Parts: sequence; structure tokens; C-alpha cells
Amino acid sequence: MAFESFSVSLPEASLFQFPPNPNAGFIPPPPAGSTSFAPPIDIPDHIYHAVLDPKVPLTIAAVYAVTAKVLNIYNKSTGKKPWAISKTRAFRWFVIAHNVFLAVYSAWTWWGMLGVMRRTMVSPLGPQGVAGFLDSVCQINGPAGLGNAAFYSEDTKSWQTFSPSPDGILTPEGLPSRFTGGRVWNEGLAFYGWLFYLSKFYEVFDTLIILAKGKLSSTLQTYHHAGAMLCMWAGIRYMSVPIWIFVFFNSFIHAVMYTYYTITAFKIRVPMFIKRTLTSMQITQFLVGASCAMLHSFISYTIPVIAVSQTDAAASSVSAAANRSVAAVAAGVLDSVKGAYTHQAMPCVTSNGATWAVWLNVVYLAPLTYLFVSFFIESYTRRSHNSQTRKAAARRLSNVQLAERAGWDAAKGLEREVYGESNEQAIDSDTETKKANGKTSNGRVLRSRK
Repeated sequence: MAFESFSVSLPEASLFQFPPNPNAGFIPPPPAGSTSFAPPIDIPDHIYHAVLDPKVPLTIAAVYAVTAKVLNIYNKSTGKKPWAISKTRAFRWFVIAHNVFLAVYSAWTWWGMLGVMRRTMVSPLGPQGVAGFLDSVCQINGPAGLGNAAFYSEDTKSWQTFSPSPDGILTPEGLPSRFTGGRVWNEGLAFYGWLFYLSKFYEVFDTLIILAKGKLSSTLQTYHHAGAMLCMWAGIRYMSVPIWIFVFFNSFIHAVMYTYYTITAFKIRVPMFIKRTLTSMQITQFLVGASCAMLHSFISYTIPVIAVSQTDAAASSVSAAANRSVAAVAAGVLDSVKGAYTHQAMPCVTSNGATWAVWLNVVYLAPLTYLFVSFFIESYTRRSHNSQTRKAAARRLSNVQLAERAGWDAAKGLEREVYGESNEQAIDSDTETKKANGKTSNGRVLRSRK
């Protein structure tokens, strides 16, 4: 399926080799203050590399999963009795502070990533067209400009660039320079994405808060938190192109979500349409994020490349053996072939490590999306069935209202499974408000619980 400047086709089989190539390398963000696009906080290189060791997310995810399982067994053995600490004022304020911190941090991350995308993303309506847009989105290392990117080639097992001016794009070690601006990695993704990866470890407090209240942590919730750690690790470790989607959109959803949970923690009632909107945003994130990530594996676009003669091609082969980039050779013969350009197809994803990270995220998101659809269908069917046995209630509700309630029931069920404690805060808040009014939402008097 070909178009003027890009095409959609099956990716090369070499991109799906497992395990992924561990030698692709990854680079830290520029040191704070070193460039105009450097992050506001300096991250020491040894720390940046250390936490991206695969043993870190694997160990933490395993310990988290086992701990959640053991504490579930403990809570069952005590009859789901709340822990003493959960009844203290300090615990309540910790829960509030936890939500406030994640809301503020997520908003800060989203705002930072918004600036990154505005500085680096090229409009498809610009002079470079769709190819220029795809190049700015697909290639995250190297200077701006169609065909100037630094990319990892599985054919040569090295970083390369087709830029006619390769100076400053690759370091003597053969890695992309961390001091070259114009693309999302150096402009901020390396910084915000790394911190976002670390935040997935902190988010396990959601589960610990649930357990402290004597409740059980669902298997899906454990899967949700452990999976997020591994997916973010893979995306940052292999500098996978679509990881910017996860950081950008998920940070926005979390900013709104934890703001909502903070409000409900103060027992402030939130209108129903806001709850429905939030849940719809969460599910849309799954669908759009997974779809966009998958597309990266199938898209290629055309870039201008300097035409090299047979003599120059031989020199290029010798240079490649010496571990130099193709562009470095092309630049050496630039005067002799000045103006002689050809076009070459450039895949959006060029390494098997990046490909592996893409599909790990897709596989991770699939059950979450499926779960919501299942909940929606089950809830709607159950609601319709129950309405047949409650004719009086059914007569007071239109079909639209029934569908609306079914959708919201499904959303609440999903939120309990995925976000656990946060949803409990919303439910507790609503219950307290209704108790204060002395009535439920449909007008019946509440009975006091024993």
C-alpha cells in the first residue's frame, strides 16, 4: 500500500529476533545547563544507567507481586479487617499527599513533554510534507531535518546517519550525541521518560493503601503495576520511538485522574459526567496508544540520500568495517557528488530492541482494553436483565438512561480492578455524601451499617 512519501508494509523479520540486541546502547540526557534544551535537573550518568539494568524492574516487579499475594492471604485470614494504621489521621493525610504528589508530578511531566513535542514535531503541511512529519516523530535521535537522524541499523549492528553533515551527530564511540538538539530524545524524552519510568515503582503505594484498609488487591491490579514497570523500562532502555506516546498521554491522564482522587479524598462530591469522562479518557488512552504504537512497526517513508558512486561505495564498505557511519563517508565525497541525491525508504522502527519494546506495550495494553469491553457488555446485559424483573424502575428510565447507567457501572468495575484504592476513595466519598443527605441517589433512605 504505497503513497507519495510513505508506505505501509510488513516489517523486516530481523526486527523480531529475541532476545533483543543488548549492544544498541542508550544515552543519558544532556547535563543540566550544558545546552539550551538541557533538563532543569542533572542526572548522574552512572545512576541513569544503573536503574535501567534489567535486574532492577524484574526484581522490583517480582517482589511487588509476591508481597501483594502474601498480604492478600493475610487480609483474608483476618476477615479483611483494616490494619490499625489505616484508622489514623496520619494515614488519611498520607493518602491525600500521595494523590496530590502524583497529580502535580504527572501534570509537570505532561507540560514538559508538551514543550518537547512543540519544539520537535514538524507539521505534515510544511515544505517537507508527510515525510518530514513522520521523520520528526519516528526518529528520536540526531539533529532536526528530513534524513538527518541517527538510527540503529540491525544490518551493521551500529548507529548510522544519512545526513550530509554528520559532524556532531555520532560520538567517537559510535553513539548518538547527547548534545545535539532538534529531536525528542535529547530535547526532553530521555529526562522526562526516565523519571516517568521511576514513578511506576512509586505507584505501588496505591496497592499498599488498599491492603492497609483490609481490602484485597486484584490480580489485574498487580498485573497493571508490574507490567507498567517493565514496559517503561523497555521503552527507555532501547530508546523505542513510541514510548513518547506513553509518557505524553499517560502523564496527562494521571494528572486528571489523581486530581479527581484528591478531590474525592476531601469528601467533595464530583458530578457523574466528570466520572464518565475520566473513565472514557482512560479507555481511549489504551486504544489510541496501542494502535499508534503498532503502526510504528509498519510505516516507512522516503528520505533524500546522497548518491554514491561505485568507487565511493567501496570506500564506504572499508569505512564501515572501521566502524564509521555511512554519512561520514558520504560527507567526504560531498564535493564530487554535490547535488546528486536519490531517495531511500526509511522504516519508522529500525532496531529489534525498539520493536520488542513496542510490542511488549501492545501486549500489555490488550488485556486492559479487553477487560473494559467485557465489563461493559456484561454490565449492560445484567442491567437489562434486572430491569425486566423491576418493571416499576424500568418504566421510570428511558433506554438512553439505561445505557448510560450500564456504561458507568462498567467503568466503575474497571476502575476498581485497575486502580483499586483510587476508586475506593471515590466510592467512599460518594457514600459519605449520601449518608449526610440521608438518601441514596435514587431517593431511598439509607440503612445504617452494623
